[in-house]
Amino acid sequence: MMPFGLKIAIINRSFHKMLDEKAATLGLTSVQLRVLGSISRLEASGKVEIHQKDLEQIEHVTHPAMTKLLHRLEIKGFIRCVPSDQDRRYKKIVCTDQSAEIYRMILQHDQEVFEEVCRSLTKEQKKVYFELTDQIINDISR
Repeated sequence: MMPFGLKIAIINRSFHKMLDEKAATLGLTSVQLRVLGSISRLEASGKVEIHQKDLEQIEHVTHPAMTKLLHRLEIKGFIRCVPSDQDRRYKKIVCTDQSAEIYRMILQHDQEVFEEVCRSLTKEQKKVYFELTDQIINDISR
């Protein structure tokens, strides 16, 4: 029997490989695409200012790793880091016109990869899978 952790790792690697291929068409990695999605999602939810610390918490990465990621996204023209209106010690992160539709595109790519990976599952099995993974994530977050 294959260990649970190995199963998760195999699924994760396969999913990331497929997302990387889709992200590459935009000149991005799957991680960069995910961070852009988080920024877009926060903007859409009405968050006034998005700071690096917000993204570090969402993505569960270190400050240096997020700094590098954001720098690359800024060089590629997907985000701008500008002085905060609320606190000049911080920079707020905003999407550029180039990344305006990125969240919608991420959802579409994610759905396409999910459908490809789970092509042999029935609708009911997919529904159960989502319910179970949501529960596991809730349990982890506690």
